[in-house]
Amino acid sequence: MSKTTPADPANPFGDLTKMFEQVKVPGVDMGAIIESRRKDMEALMATNKATFESMQQIAAKQAEIFAQAMQSVQDGVKTLVQGGAAVPDPAKHAELARKAYDKAVGDMGALAEMARKAQADAMASITERATQSLQEFKALAKPK
Repeated sequence: MSKTTPADPANPFGDLTKMFEQVKVPGVDMGAIIESRRKDMEALMATNKATFESMQQIAAKQAEIFAQAMQSVQDGVKTLVQGGAAVPDPAKHAELARKAYDKAVGDMGALAEMARKAQADAMASITERATQSLQEFKALAKPK
């Protein structure tokens, strides 16, 4: 029977790494290629983690916006009811609607900016790693 050892959770490609390191191709540094691909995977995992955290922040901001909107509705209803007038005042209604609209537009802008920043950060990280990977490839391709 063959013995198998549990895979290292920090390196899910451990067995593949060992297999590729055993391949000997003249003029090709398999170790450098493997190291470059490992860096690619690390960059991708870091980008995914940052994107996930950004999405959590956006969701939290949306929940905050919703809570504030509900509180504004409650406050607006209280204001209108406390007036006690038999005929509703259209000016008060219009003012409440305008404030709600302005707040919604501002909140949407804040959410859009959060999403834009998250995307820009992710693209910057991926672009940086792509540039590094290209430089590593060029270095490997140089004759020794």
